[in-house]
Amino acid sequence: MPTLKRLDQLLSNLGYCSRKEARYFLKDKRVRVAGEIAKSASLKVDPANVLVDGAPLDMPDGILVMLNKPEGYVCSHDNNEGSRIYDLLPSRWEARNPKVVSVGRLDKDTTGLILVTDDTKLVHQLTSPKNHVDKLYVVSVDRPLEENIVNEFAKGVMLGDGEEQCLPAKIEIISENMANVTLNEGKYHQVRRMFAACGYHVDTLHREEFGAYCLGDLAEGEWRNLIP
Repeated sequence: MPTLKRLDQLLSNLGYCSRKEARYFLKDKRVRVAGEIAKSASLKVDPANVLVDGAPLDMPDGILVMLNKPEGYVCSHDNNEGSRIYDLLPSRWEARNPKVVSVGRLDKDTTGLILVTDDTKLVHQLTSPKNHVDKLYVVSVDRPLEENIVNEFAKGVMLGDGEEQCLPAKIEIISENMANVTLNEGKYHQVRRMFAACGYHVDTLHREEFGAYCLGDLAEGEWRNLIP
């Protein structure tokens, strides 16, 4: 049995309009329920039966998408911080309730896999330090990598002034200046700081995997729905 929701609240929660504005949607005959023009904003409806401007509701069961973040974009809702990952997604999503957020963050100069969702439980599940979710990064640095960095990462890199130690991480050297790094923490700028502590400067940083999710052939700047 589907959960019935009040029509004006449903449209508001999905970012189509405010609850007050919903009556104008109905007045303009933009909304149909089970094939009939909707006349009451208080009508209890099954979201699967609602059409707006002839189209089904946009992801009424929630959002979980994977985005291939380009360089220069921030994982912030603040328009004052420059280009945002949300500028690459449907604009209506920013008006949704619950709020659509990124799962963790990638800094402005880092590219690759970022998850975006309105599922707060999933955000906690994937970001809680207790759950040790692996993230795989492809890293290029400013000079040839030495073999001893494998042991340094494996025992836990000491950051900054030596007061903060990372958990053990795996590094696989794949070419002279490039490596795959797998870690399950989320400290501030952690990968860059780990390499800096070992005497390297990170030139490029790209996240390829996050837990069970893999970027695969998803093009830069594009996103893919992960909800069946």
